[in-house]
Amino acid sequence: MAKQSIGIGSSANDGTGDPLRTAFDKINDNFDELYGATAEANDLIEDASPQLGGDLDVNGRRITSARSNEDIILLPNGTGGVVASALRFAGTTISSDDSSSVNINEGLIVDGTASVSGAVSMASTLAVTGVATFTATPVFSSDITVTDDASFISDGAVVNFGANSEIQLTHVHNEGLLLTETGGGAPTLTFRDSALSISSSADGQLDIAADTEVQIATTLVDLNGNLDVSGTALITGVATFTATPIFSSDVTVTDDVNLISDSAVITFGADSDTSLTHTDGTGLTLNSTNKLCFNDASQFVQGISATVLGLGATDEIDLTATAIDVNGTMDVSGTLTTAAVTASGTATFNGAVVINGATAIGDLNILADGTITTDTNGDFVVDPAGTGAIVLTGPITATGVQTTTGQLNVDNLRMDGNTLSATSGAITLAPAAGSNVTIGGTNTNLTGTEANFTLMEATTVRANALQNDTSDGDLAISTQGTGVVSVASQLTLTGSFLPAIHTFVATDAVTITEHAGRTLLLGEVGGNAALTLTLPAATGTGAVYKFIVSVTNTSNYKIQVADATDTIDGIMMYLDEDGTAVSAFPTVAASDTITLNGGTQGGIVGDYLELIDIATNQYHVRGVMRVAAGANPATPFSAAVS
Repeated sequence: MAKQSIGIGSSANDGTGDPLRTAFDKINDNFDELYGATAEANDLIEDASPQLGGDLDVNGRRITSARSNEDIILLPNGTGGVVASALRFAGTTISSDDSSSVNINEGLIVDGTASVSGAVSMASTLAVTGVATFTATPVFSSDITVTDDASFISDGAVVNFGANSEIQLTHVHNEGLLLTETGGGAPTLTFRDSALSISSSADGQLDIAADTEVQIATTLVDLNGNLDVSGTALITGVATFTATPIFSSDVTVTDDVNLISDSAVITFGADSDTSLTHTDGTGLTLNSTNKLCFNDASQFVQGISATVLGLGATDEIDLTATAIDVNGTMDVSGTLTTAAVTASGTATFNGAVVINGATAIGDLNILADGTITTDTNGDFVVDPAGTGAIVLTGPITATGVQTTTGQLNVDNLRMDGNTLSATSGAITLAPAAGSNVTIGGTNTNLTGTEANFTLMEATTVRANALQNDTSDGDLAISTQGTGVVSVASQLTLTGSFLPAIHTFVATDAVTITEHAGRTLLLGEVGGNAALTLTLPAATGTGAVYKFIVSVTNTSNYKIQVADATDTIDGIMMYLDEDGTAVSAFPTVAASDTITLNGGTQGGIVGDYLELIDIATNQYHVRGVMRVAAGANPATPFSAAVS
């Protein structure tokens, strides 16, 4: 109902106003409209939290909604806005009614894109964790610190330096960076100080300057043009020339010179009349009949012709060697005086032969005392013809190494190749008292019906037992790499079995070799970092993985299968410490992940679960968890592995 106004007339007591009854009737009607005719309406004067209408209430200085999780909307009519003090909200625009600025005195977080069309003035640090896009040129009045990468993603981007931007670093698309000076000068890139620099003093020229040394450290330096060295060129590595180098002065090499091309040639003289040529696998050849001279031209080695080698000397040719081997005919026109003559062929003497020392026949030396020797490192071979044998009637004393290439028989003991056997009877190895029989080699294969022997002085293998001979000593059985110890028959433990303990402190992969059968502790240090453990693919190995929480983790312990084909089946029991009630959470068909959050899903100190690889693509789980007071248990199972 619309508001009813009381007519009061044009002036006092002019008789044109509403009668008193009519006036009070309008007042009552207005109050009925204000109070309402139903119990839902509230008295604005007496009600401390009157309803504004529908589900909207006034409670003290608060406007509240009686409907849970719904918004309170202030919607002005037409182009009007909502004004709180001097702050105006009109659509998606925030403005000020009493000044030109809106002050935000607390931290501002913008999760979306922030677009600023005007100037931005900052008196403190601006931290940008996303991408800042400037549509106009930003001006920074102080230093800028970038804690990560700075990217200039525009082709032709320019970085200016100096008050008048005279130095420019320009990006050239698909080429690199260009350093220029706006006045046309030669910009310089310096290192440490002005004495170390890279610059361009003229068009087409790059200058590298250093006060002591320019060092180029690389596998290969490729010079496609001429190399002009006004000082000394010191090469400590390998210099490779793809063209013929020309040296206008002396060349000094302080170490080896290697000519690694087969048939390499060194030439001498202005017209290269003398050459030295490499012949692969043979040696060096001096061309034509040129001489290799020593001291002067009278002492030389020369190829006199294609078949004759000449040695020339003014006085004497001195051959200093242990032996001089002449394979052809030696023609001596004068007197031959030697200390010893060794002939590998037939030696014919037409006159008397006087031998003052030992007699040498080939490599065989017969001394005056009856000793027969050979030259150094030479063999002494006695080979009877046909089926003849070497018969030694006296005792044999051998002080060196004896080598027999065929079968050797000593009474009933036979050695043939790599086999030691007996022609009759047993073979007995009997070392002296207190000594051992040592069998070396990588592999030792002993066969027999029964073995009783000691291994490594500590472990004894008997008919049916592998024992440790050291009192209270451990017996360790291990494999190399990922190998396993396999027991094909029933294994009976008469003593205790002590599983090892492994603690997971960070995300890791669970393996059958390293973790199966062990006590696995969930002990992330600090208890506030997420830890994910990935099980190996289920194949039905029967491997058991028992996990115990040793550190409560509020950021989740997560145990998951290897891939989407594997599932987890079983049940987890939960004790609600509020009322000591017990809840059970079974898995579903797609369960492949277990999450312990340190609260509603368990994962506090002392909780445990056990996973068993029971079949291909299938794990079984059982466990007992606790939920602390103030929380209700929730299932730890999910299908999170894609």
